[in-house]
Amino acid sequence: MANKNEVEEQNAIDKLNTNLGEASEKIAQNKKVIFWAVGGLAVVAAFVLSYLFIYRNPQLNKAFEAYNQVEIKAEGNDSVAAAEYKKVADEYGSNDAGNLAALSAAEAYYNQGKYKEAVKYLEDFSTSEPVLGANALALTGDCYVNLKQYDKALEYFNKAIKKADKNPQIVPRVLLKEANVYDEQKKYDKALECYQQIKDQYPSFQTGNGAGIDAYIAREQARLGK
Repeated sequence: MANKNEVEEQNAIDKLNTNLGEASEKIAQNKKVIFWAVGGLAVVAAFVLSYLFIYRNPQLNKAFEAYNQVEIKAEGNDSVAAAEYKKVADEYGSNDAGNLAALSAAEAYYNQGKYKEAVKYLEDFSTSEPVLGANALALTGDCYVNLKQYDKALEYFNKAIKKADKNPQIVPRVLLKEANVYDEQKKYDKALECYQQIKDQYPSFQTGNGAGIDAYIAREQARLGK
């Protein structure tokens, strides 16, 4: 008769064999799952590649071709340009060419004084590129200035400054726009802050109209009785 130790040892071996058997079955099952998962990924990859090369690239090429034709058709006429860019933006808005067309349509509408239409297409435009994005936001602010929605304009000017990320060409220019809005609202202390920020952080910036930034600071101080 087997002693107690032999029985316990045999039970342990049996238990180990059982566990190994269960583990083998799980591995076999998992292999099937992994196989189908990899197979699924392969199908997805094939679909994406097919979309890019069979559908998206030709569509993108077609969109850019339509975009490039606008200037030829418009011949510098903002009214024609706005209408043509609008067509491209509306038809191809989901791709890069359509996105750029939205921005170009907005610029053409702005030049016509159609600020609401410009805002609509500026809101359709998106980019991760900071300079282009900041300029688009600043243009949106300009639209709201012309619509006399000053708080909305300031909101977009602030967004433009953040997007520009201390760009020495963009930030001070937008700060000037902010200061003009504050002057319109008779918030001279806020305007003074904008001018002082330009002087302190962007001392080499030129206003473009011959007046130095110190002249603007002096004007605001005089308005505030300083």
